[in-house]
Amino acid sequence: MITDQAVILCGGRGERLRPMTDSLPKPLAPVAGRPFLVHLLGQLRESGYREAVLLTGYRGEMIHENLGDGSSIGIRLEYRHGPEEWQTARRLWDARPLLKPNFLLLYGDNYATFQPQRVEEVFRTHGCLGCLTVHPRETRANVAVNAMGRITAYDPTRRVSGLNAVEIGYALFSSKIFDFFTGADESFSAVLERLSAARQLAAFLQRDAYQSISDPLRLSAADAYFTPKKILLIDRDGTINCKPERARYLSAWKDWKFVVETLDALKRLAAAGWAFIVISNQAGVGRGMVTEEQVWEIDRRMKEALGRVGVPILGSHYCFHHWDDHCLCRKPEPGMFYAAARDFSLRLDQTWYLGDDPRDCTAAWRAGCRCGYIGPPRDLDTLPLAEKPAAMFPDATGFAEMLLRP
Repeated sequence: MITDQAVILCGGRGERLRPMTDSLPKPLAPVAGRPFLVHLLGQLRESGYREAVLLTGYRGEMIHENLGDGSSIGIRLEYRHGPEEWQTARRLWDARPLLKPNFLLLYGDNYATFQPQRVEEVFRTHGCLGCLTVHPRETRANVAVNAMGRITAYDPTRRVSGLNAVEIGYALFSSKIFDFFTGADESFSAVLERLSAARQLAAFLQRDAYQSISDPLRLSAADAYFTPKKILLIDRDGTINCKPERARYLSAWKDWKFVVETLDALKRLAAAGWAFIVISNQAGVGRGMVTEEQVWEIDRRMKEALGRVGVPILGSHYCFHHWDDHCLCRKPEPGMFYAAARDFSLRLDQTWYLGDDPRDCTAAWRAGCRCGYIGPPRDLDTLPLAEKPAAMFPDATGFAEMLLRP
C-alpha cells in the first residue's frame, strides 16, 4: 500500500440532522446500532489501514471519549481538534505535523465500497497529487472527468457545464497538495478547484451507490444499508442449473436441469434464513438465439420450482447484450451487482457471490464483493491474484457449509 494512514474530516455541526446533533456530533449518529464513524473505521481496518487521524470540531470531545485510542476498533487513532467554526481546509492545514507523505482523506458522513489497491493504481498511473473517488451523475455533479480519467474541473457551485460526476471522499493525496493551500480559513473545495485547474487530480470511478448521513432521509437509508442481511448473489447457468453446451443457450424450461448439489445447498441455506438474487449473462439474446421473453419465462419457472422447496429468489438480473456491445453489465463488468445492491440495500463488501466461471470472480472483485467459486481450479490460473475467489469448493455443498458455520 502507498499509505496505511487515513484522515477523516469530522468537525461539522450537521445542521440538517438537528435536533439529534444539538447534543451529538454527526459522525456519532447511530446507524444499525453503532455510531456511523465506527462503521467507517471498521472498513478502513479491513482495507489494511492501521491508523487514522480524526479532525474534530463540533463536540469533538465526545468523539474522543467514545473512541479513545481506537484499540476497541483495531485501528490506532490520533486527534487534531480545532474550533467549531474552522472550515475544512483550515483543519487539514492544522493537521500537517501528523500526516505522512501520502494519506487517504475521507468525509465523516460518507461511506462507499472501497478498494484501496484500485485507487492506488489510478494514483500511480496518472502521477497526480491526488486521486478522488467519484460517482457518475448527470445532475447535481461537481466534477468533470475526461475520457483519460483526469479531472478537468471541480465546481462546488455545481453550475459549470460538462460536470459528469460527484466527488464522494476516499481521496488519496500526496502531502505536496499543501503547496496549493493559502493558509486561509477556507473550504477544502477551494483547494480542489486549484488542484483541478493545475491538472493535478485523477479520478477513480465508483459506480456502486454510496451512503451518506447528511440528512434524516439519508440516515434512514444508511441504517437499512448497514443492517446485516442473509442474501446470496448467485450465477445461473453452471451453478444453479446444468450449463448448456458451449455456444448454446437455454430456450425452454423442458431443457432445464438443476445441479443437485446446488439445489440441496440452497435448501439448507434457505432453512437458515437465506434468500437469493440471480446474476447471469444471457448473451444468447444479443446473438439472436433466444428471446428476452424466453429467458424471463425460464426465470419464472425456476422461481416457482425453487419456491416449492422453500428457496426464495428475491430477484434476477440478466445481461442480454452481445459481448461486442461492451456494456457495463455483462460479467466480468460489475453492473448487475450494483443494480442488485441498489434494489436491496446491499453492502457488497459483506455480500457473497457464487459462480462457476473466472468472469464471475473478476466481476465480483470489480464490484467489491466476496466470491465463492465452484468450477475447475485450473480455469483460474490466468486470473490475477487480486481477482481470485475468496473461497473455492468442488460444488456448492462446501460453500453452504462455510456460510452456515457459526
